[in-house]
Amino acid sequence: MTRWGILGCGDVTEVKSGPGFQKADGSSLVAVMRRDLSKARDYAGRHGVPRAYDCAGALIDDPEVDAVYIATPPSSHCELALAVAASGKPCLVEKPMAMNHGECRRMIDAFTARGLPLWVAYYRRALPRFIIVRDLLSANAIGRVTSVHVAVTKPLATTERSNWRFDPAIAGAGLLFDLGSHCVDLLDFFLGPITGVAGFPINTAGAYGAEDVTAAAFSFGSNVVGTGTWNFNAGSATDTMTFTGTEGVLETPVFSDSDVIVTRGKERQVHSVRYPPHVHQPLIQAIVDELAGVGRCPSNAESGARASWVLERCLLGITPA
Repeated sequence: MTRWGILGCGDVTEVKSGPGFQKADGSSLVAVMRRDLSKARDYAGRHGVPRAYDCAGALIDDPEVDAVYIATPPSSHCELALAVAASGKPCLVEKPMAMNHGECRRMIDAFTARGLPLWVAYYRRALPRFIIVRDLLSANAIGRVTSVHVAVTKPLATTERSNWRFDPAIAGAGLLFDLGSHCVDLLDFFLGPITGVAGFPINTAGAYGAEDVTAAAFSFGSNVVGTGTWNFNAGSATDTMTFTGTEGVLETPVFSDSDVIVTRGKERQVHSVRYPPHVHQPLIQAIVDELAGVGRCPSNAESGARASWVLERCLLGITPA
């Protein structure tokens, strides 16, 4: 049985992740921490968690906590992960892995030096829908993949702008890091590491101090190229990842709970796979299984760091000649 503690029991842990630690086989949630102790106790009471803390160090040092999930904003990921490594415990950290690629490497070095596992919460890698997409592409369902395009649009945030996700000092950037990171990680999962990146970030609304529209171009070795547009100042919402191959096209959503569609000539296949109630649970199960010596979690520190490397370069832009 792996006994978990959560640092930062905010909204993301209410449904997406928290219950998954209790419902995964061989797993239990025994402690939570939030800087506001009353909120930590409220969460613990509602979710049946035995202990609540207002100090990260106290939870990390709790002898009945075997592994730690860091669910705080990115600005604290590196510091907290290093503390978990020093305690000798395995760790799962929220995405994006850290504020930048340099912090990711520091975290990897700390856990490697102690022979400890470190995972990143890119939970889509363990969801049935995206495993099906990976397997279809690997089986040449659309022939050999030659290109991919990601299109994510949303209306400009209004009341949410005070949220930490819009503050680069806390989030590392804007919504590109928060939402675009899932897209970048999935591209890595489906096609392998991105080897070349060119990005064009702009702020079109001046509503907050981060990019709200970013375009990027990618290369995956010498055989596949890709493009992506993340527009968070759009009149409507779009959510597609489109793979073009030598014999067809595969379309999948990244965020919405809709179908995967494969078109090959006149043939059209629809794969209807819905999200589970707690979307983190399959990834948590993979981690618990790995700790038990059965299998490997598909989202590790190295893959998480690769996503951060790509995101960082998307924001660098291209200097005009």
